[in-house]
Amino acid sequence: MRYTNEMSQNRPVGKILLIEDESQIQKLVTDALQMDGHTVQSVMSGEKALELIPNFMPHLIMLDYNLPGMNGIEVLHRIRQMDHYIAVIFVSAQNKISDMIKTLDAGADDYISKPFILGDLLARVRSQLRLKHLNDALAFANKKLEALVDIDDLTGLYNMRSTYKRIEHELKQAEKFKLSLGIIMMDMDHFKTVNDNHDHLFGSFVLSEVGKIIKESIRFVDYGVRYGGDEFMLIITETDEKSLQLIAERIRTKIEKYLFTSGADQMHLTCSLGYALTQPGNAILDSKQLVKVADNALYESKNLGRNRVHGFTQKDHPQKFNQ
Repeated sequence: MRYTNEMSQNRPVGKILLIEDESQIQKLVTDALQMDGHTVQSVMSGEKALELIPNFMPHLIMLDYNLPGMNGIEVLHRIRQMDHYIAVIFVSAQNKISDMIKTLDAGADDYISKPFILGDLLARVRSQLRLKHLNDALAFANKKLEALVDIDDLTGLYNMRSTYKRIEHELKQAEKFKLSLGIIMMDMDHFKTVNDNHDHLFGSFVLSEVGKIIKESIRFVDYGVRYGGDEFMLIITETDEKSLQLIAERIRTKIEKYLFTSGADQMHLTCSLGYALTQPGNAILDSKQLVKVADNALYESKNLGRNRVHGFTQKDHPQKFNQ
């Protein structure tokens, strides 16, 4: 085995976990990888590697076919069950074509036979890291794109595309950690007068300003959603009734005092809000039930004269949550 330290342009580097039970080979490969700029952790068994992965979070794992305890294929199966993708290269004296096929079919990204040339091994490592970095960049771009799809262009708030799934997730979290989840439904009062007395561009301006007010009034762990038209929803996590009322009242007051001004158009508006609050750790509700209770509370606010906050808690109004 030989190694030439020839530098190349744009050489990818990463965190590498080496699983190798032969101490001489482990030291040789570790030294070569570190000289190539990589951060390396080395262990001698699959069990120790699996313990190390959650904290080390390697970009690439190099492992032998024959290992003490769990063999390489068993370790690979465990790696492929993880949420995040890690590139895997087998480096093994098992050089039968059938062994190579078995590892590649099991999910390995490459297979290097012993004895190997270090220059070839390093080039293959760089190749897999390059692919890993490209795949990570693509996954990040897809997440950003998915987030954009979930955002309402006009208000900058979430749209309803995945809101019910988000509420279901928060209900499960609330149940798991014995917390309460609050939903606030909000409707602009007499919004029809905006479009009747001004043009539709002003109506769009008002909605965009309302979106800003909502975002400024909630925590980063909460969600502001444009429910549709001039109706909005807020998902308030880890809360209680007092906090829920404060958020709703803060928004109501800000909108009541705000002079919506765009060019020659200006006007004051008010809003009505209704909230629903679950009991800590409750497992009965689903997302649509909870939203329905908050919506009923909103209609109570309207019936009571608008420009106000009204709410129902599961503790004090259990019948409202079981309809």
